[in-house]
Amino acid sequence: MQRTVSMVSRMGLRLQALPLSLGRPLSCAQDVLRRTPLYDFHLAHGGKMVAFAGWSLPVQYRDSHVDSHLHTRQHCSLFDVSHMLQTKIFGSDRVKMMESLVVGDIAELKPNQGTLSLFTNEAGGILDDLIVTNTSEGHLYVVSNAGCREKDLTLMQDRVRELQNTGGDIGLEVMDNALLALQGPTAAQVLQAGVTDDLRKLPFMTSAVMEVFGVSGCRVTRCGYTGEDGVEISVPAAEAVRLATALLENPEVKLAGLAARDSLRLEAGLCLYGNDIDEHTTPVEGSLSWTLGTVTSGCPSPCLKKNVAMGYVPYEHSRPGTLLLVEVRRKQQVAVVSKMPFVPTSYYTLK
Repeated sequence: MQRTVSMVSRMGLRLQALPLSLGRPLSCAQDVLRRTPLYDFHLAHGGKMVAFAGWSLPVQYRDSHVDSHLHTRQHCSLFDVSHMLQTKIFGSDRVKMMESLVVGDIAELKPNQGTLSLFTNEAGGILDDLIVTNTSEGHLYVVSNAGCREKDLTLMQDRVRELQNTGGDIGLEVMDNALLALQGPTAAQVLQAGVTDDLRKLPFMTSAVMEVFGVSGCRVTRCGYTGEDGVEISVPAAEAVRLATALLENPEVKLAGLAARDSLRLEAGLCLYGNDIDEHTTPVEGSLSWTLGTVTSGCPSPCLKKNVAMGYVPYEHSRPGTLLLVEVRRKQQVAVVSKMPFVPTSYYTLK
């Protein structure tokens, strides 16, 4: 049995702006990459575009990766996460359908409450991680990873057809909305200026449909991938640039890209599918019921000014405080097992 652990290195490594797993510079093949509705907006704001999961996305802007990371921790940043797959599952058998595919009790979700869940295979391996929200509009709102788009769609569509063939009341719609993530300690303050709903009544992992800075039909979900308070806003694609522009008018808000998103999630102890979890990892091994040793993610932590990593070691070596030797570029470095998250999370919950 192996267990996912976090490690802090006591010896310095050279700072890399972007882990190799995150993306690669665009080449002559860039025309085949998908573009979000904010593609031209990114270029106009100095976005450095890379290929990621079949999409052209900004890895950073004019500010450095570290500056963007720290700005998110101290103020708030705007991320374009429109590459994520957004799906609606509707019909009276929607809960039955989703519970046949994921780990989690979807039936017990209250209206507009969401949960982190997992698609798993027959062996218990993780096919993808996703968020499922039981909306008050009579459908499930599902957000899953862009890198697993075709696999996830096939899985859901096959199950929909199976249920339909036996008389089930079920349907699936792939949404073409953009998805913006506003993340950081001042995110709610910034957003409150553009909505009439009281965001103090919107705790972590709940959502509501509202008008945001004059853009109607936005679904605002209190969640994110940084460990900070914040929201993800599903917005009609044609209105994405208008909304992003309105948010950037507040000096608290700066644009941030994939590099900052990756280091922020690692500090928060959040797994990246394809690196830290995959089809050969079970939910228990990935600490998501929430080999010999392998480091799955790692980077210098801008907040801690130390190197941090996530990986797997045999259970008997997983106790916090255990010293390990980690091989980095053919050199052994001393690391110590520590509790996750590396940086405390700041999710908003009702008092």
